[in-house]
Amino acid sequence: MIGPVAFLGTGLMGGPMCANLAAAGAGLRAWNRSPDKARALGHGIAVAASPAEAARDARACIVMVSDGPACRQVLFDDGAAAALAPGAIVIVMSSIGHQEALDLAERVRAMGLRWIDAPVSGGTPAAKAGTLSIMAGGADADIAAAMPLLSPMGRVTHIGPAGTGALTKLINQITVASTIATVAEAMLLAEAGGADPAKVREALMGGFASSRIMELHGQRMIAGDFTPGGPARYQLKDTRAARDVAAALGLKLPVLDLVDGLFADLVAHGGGDLDHAALLMELRRRNGRAG
Repeated sequence: MIGPVAFLGTGLMGGPMCANLAAAGAGLRAWNRSPDKARALGHGIAVAASPAEAARDARACIVMVSDGPACRQVLFDDGAAAALAPGAIVIVMSSIGHQEALDLAERVRAMGLRWIDAPVSGGTPAAKAGTLSIMAGGADADIAAAMPLLSPMGRVTHIGPAGTGALTKLINQITVASTIATVAEAMLLAEAGGADPAKVREALMGGFASSRIMELHGQRMIAGDFTPGGPARYQLKDTRAARDVAAALGLKLPVLDLVDGLFADLVAHGGGDLDHAALLMELRRRNGRAG
């Protein structure tokens, strides 16, 4: 096991990921903007007062903060990258833009460090269970070296060189976002037409419309439980980043454009901190239906 290891960002996702890694025997120093969240982890995890303190002479640094700018902040402005041991591996597991990943990788490598972009999918249930889907971009040797750290958190797929993990996460996110939008439309159509949405979901789960989104987020919509697992504002961040990639590649992705607009309106109407399944609320608003 590589060690010591810095873990930066122990929020909704990072907290259980860090705990699983500690349970697997990694020697961790954790940092979080809200220190109490890091202290609450237990498992013998040392809590650092700053990113640089967590990273001091560490052989690996795992970053699980909100977005690309936050990654730049903790790695460079707050001094974590400069504090790492020579040749240490920087593993950014945050959802960041494709170009952001390429830019960060270049800067990290220029400092004599190694780079992996390894965003995750599966939400807080998978983070707690250690069953996340981990999409890794980086050099073969670096991925191999990092496997003892990545495996306790989930199933690792090495996509390709630096940046491809981040790109795959954006592909995941536009698939999730568009499916949430379709499931929300289905639930709205059911309730407006007088069918029991719970029974509709039950029927659909037995056919080709079945999906993880229908299973989990369909139930959230029926229950009206929008406690955030994946906040809508983060979903909007990812659809915006995916649109940027599409534009740079000269692609027209009309479904992505439509879904991005739906999430933008949900956030604009105060739903940014609700789960992304709350997109049903925006569709109700557009149709003049309360609730």
